[in-house]
Amino acid sequence: MYTIDATTLLIAFGLTLFAGLSTGIGSLMSFFSKEFSPKFLAASLGFSAGVMIYVSLVEIFVKARVALEGALGARSGYLMTIVAFFAGIAAIALIDKLIPEAENPHEVPVHHEEGANNHSQKLMRMGFFSALAIAIHNFPEGLATFMAAISDPALGVSIAIAIALHNIPEGVAVSVPIYYATQSRKKAFLYGTLSGLAEPVGAFVGFFLLRRWFNDITFGFVFAAIAGIMVYISLDELLPTAEEYGEHHIAIGGVMAGMVVMAISLVLLAA
Repeated sequence: MYTIDATTLLIAFGLTLFAGLSTGIGSLMSFFSKEFSPKFLAASLGFSAGVMIYVSLVEIFVKARVALEGALGARSGYLMTIVAFFAGIAAIALIDKLIPEAENPHEVPVHHEEGANNHSQKLMRMGFFSALAIAIHNFPEGLATFMAAISDPALGVSIAIAIALHNIPEGVAVSVPIYYATQSRKKAFLYGTLSGLAEPVGAFVGFFLLRRWFNDITFGFVFAAIAGIMVYISLDELLPTAEEYGEHHIAIGGVMAGMVVMAISLVLLAA
């Protein structure tokens, strides 16, 4: 059974809040797009994907397997880890499927020039549904950051930074259409920021639903599912967006850099 002290809880919620509020950074950046480098964004998204893929497969999946094998035995524990990993992938894929393609910010790129020529009512609707879609996606991400921070605060920091990086363009996706529809920077920033608050809400709700049954089996299953969610987000969302904003090799270079940095940080933490 896991016992969680108040300090660890505060750190975990703080990291989740930080990751969620980074959508507000994207909202601000959208107002100064001429000064923002698409290549830098592509490299940052690739870096984020590299961190998330590496830490999911090398660290989180392994921690989940150890916990489940300890509780269920080697064969059953390993099998349950695999099932939970793909259950996480299936869950986030289902969320993507249920959101209409025209309103899913992960399926439709946002172009400033096109948005400026659209009717304001249509733009407002697009911004609202983008905010809703992003909030739905951010819910499990918040749980992922929170659970990682509970297990290992240093690991939680790495994941929070990676998720924060990929939340920045989500803030852009929400704020740009709302800004062009209302000509209000305040409203655009507010909607963009609020969409990210689903992450701490996801952490809060997830923890209090699971707290009663928080043991090795629950921890292992949730952690393995989180690994699946993070791998899916990296391959379905981060890399395609990175390639959309920049060149292929910039995005892949960011992935490799993210993996190297994550690998080195894990070695240093283990030393």
